[in-house]
Amino acid sequence: MSSDVSPSSYGFRWLPIVVGLVAAAAIMVRGCQTGPFGRTQVVALTPEQETHLGAQTYQKVLDQSDVIAEGPIVDGVREIGLRLAAASQDPDVLKMLQLRPQKFDWKFRVIRSRQVNAFCLPGGKVVVYTGILPVAQTVGGLATVMGHEIGHALAHHGAERMAQQEMVQLGQAAVAGSLERMDPQAQKQVMGVLGAGAQFGVLLPFSRKHESEADHIGLLLMAAAGYDPKNSITFWHRMEQMGAGSKQSEFYSTHPSHEHRAQDLTDWQKEAQALYARSKKQDSDRKLPGVP
Repeated sequence: MSSDVSPSSYGFRWLPIVVGLVAAAAIMVRGCQTGPFGRTQVVALTPEQETHLGAQTYQKVLDQSDVIAEGPIVDGVREIGLRLAAASQDPDVLKMLQLRPQKFDWKFRVIRSRQVNAFCLPGGKVVVYTGILPVAQTVGGLATVMGHEIGHALAHHGAERMAQQEMVQLGQAAVAGSLERMDPQAQKQVMGVLGAGAQFGVLLPFSRKHESEADHIGLLLMAAAGYDPKNSITFWHRMEQMGAGSKQSEFYSTHPSHEHRAQDLTDWQKEAQALYARSKKQDSDRKLPGVP
């Protein structure tokens, strides 16, 4: 049997495809909005739904983790977070981001863990793991990390990602329904190609787009908050030198390479330095407390 897949040869059905397209179009119409930097995005949740989900997830994480209640590093994380949160309301920053002001209930917590990570859930719930602190090293390094994570929340990347996955799943289900009369081997071949196409052609590249966009947003936030944006470049060089993060080829990764990120951050320095120059409080790049 030929390995070529022909719809006419194997009984391809168009109705499931049409139904899937209609369902995907409904998601796009319902969730279409203007995202960061003026691009069009499609989201699966309203801001209220995002905030509710973020609050639930945040509490669950805290309940299952070793939360550090007080101390110099907790105070430092809170100070950086509040300054970044204030920057997210700065009219000049919002103009650059092409975003409207958003009302978040900001919370900042530190969790004792070896994870080299931090995150910001929808609605402004920020968690920093102690494992990221030796890589951040300084207040500017940590502002880079926290600004990036806050950027994801401001850009509603989580809700956008959910919409993307819903549409990919609809497409895969529609094609599967269309192939039900095909020979099983032909079905397997088509669905395998579809899966690879969805992974490398849609989901991973768009995830890299989200990461790059969050880098850009975070850079502007840290600059407006009074942290020298050049520290973002040195942070990613440290990430590379310390071997933190994925070593996969960028094509297969959900994150841009460290080298790619450092180059983008270099390209964005001019606009960021303009915000830094007019910031009310310019912080020297102090060492984080407790970090050698």
